[in-house]
Amino acid sequence: MDEKGGAGTAMKKIEVIWGWMLMTVLAVIAVLVSKLVVVGGKNPVEAVLVALIMGMIIGNLRLAPAFCAPGIKAYEKLLILGIVLLGSAVTLGALKGAAKALVVIAVTMTASFWLIVLAARLLKLPEKLGMLLGIGTCICGGTAIAVTSPLIEASEDETSYAVGTVAIWGLMAMIAYPLIASVLSLSDQVFGIWAGTAIHSTPQSVGAGYMYSDAAGQSATMIKLCRNLFIFPVAVAVSIWYRRRRSAEAGGKVAAAKAFPWFLLGYFVMAVLGLTGFFTDSGVANFKLAGKFLIVVAMAGIGLRTNFRGLSKLGFRPLLAGFVASVVVAIISLSLAHMVVSE
Repeated sequence: MDEKGGAGTAMKKIEVIWGWMLMTVLAVIAVLVSKLVVVGGKNPVEAVLVALIMGMIIGNLRLAPAFCAPGIKAYEKLLILGIVLLGSAVTLGALKGAAKALVVIAVTMTASFWLIVLAARLLKLPEKLGMLLGIGTCICGGTAIAVTSPLIEASEDETSYAVGTVAIWGLMAMIAYPLIASVLSLSDQVFGIWAGTAIHSTPQSVGAGYMYSDAAGQSATMIKLCRNLFIFPVAVAVSIWYRRRRSAEAGGKVAAAKAFPWFLLGYFVMAVLGLTGFFTDSGVANFKLAGKFLIVVAMAGIGLRTNFRGLSKLGFRPLLAGFVASVVVAIISLSLAHMVVSE
């Protein structure tokens, strides 16, 4: 009995490894593809999006071997590890010189989140999808969505659609904003603030900044990294809100130990250790590289578990919500950027 049980457990572990290996292969391909696409000397296409798309195609064509299913289903374990490792790369150096942009960051983050949530309600989208769209738009695109998704128990379909929607409009903004800025003759500082606060993901913000100028690129990078620091407090707030609401709907109470997102505590601990110099520079670089890669691996897993039939039920409404909010936030951000620079 024990031997059979042990053999069964070993077999399950092997099945998990096969799934993880498939996801890893897709992640490697996604990283290579993202590096091949170069615009203005930068790589604007995110590996997370490429991995997601490849996973969705393979999954829906049912090309993934059945024995890989357990590992694909366990993608969250790799996602959580990646999130914790990324905590080591948090840097307060991004705050230097960005003091004037803090107001713009706060206003645009708040406006983008609530605009998306409101638009999602008006368009009658699933509440969790609206939350993911809002968080992905206001902080850092796919990474913020990946962090928040398990906290609110969002489905793979909701997570995939949120990542895809935010990535699509972020990519459009990266291409369009430098062109608009050239027509408006914006200064490097104004455009840096605009790109850093209004474009969703870090690669796209940085890419847009450097497409305009080196000075704008440096400013956009610094401001976007400062904005990324909010991922921890926002994720914790959303987790607490969701757990309390679910508890209230169930007519009971959720234990504090279960409600607290412990892996985010790991993220916070790694951030503190990184900021206090506990890790070497090469150690932080390696942690960051590994963490980002694990996020890509996890996105491949999400893609493999995404059902197009489920997405088709949502229709064009998430894209419309993302577009409307992106345009309004872009206008608010640009207006505020002008104001703070002119002071």
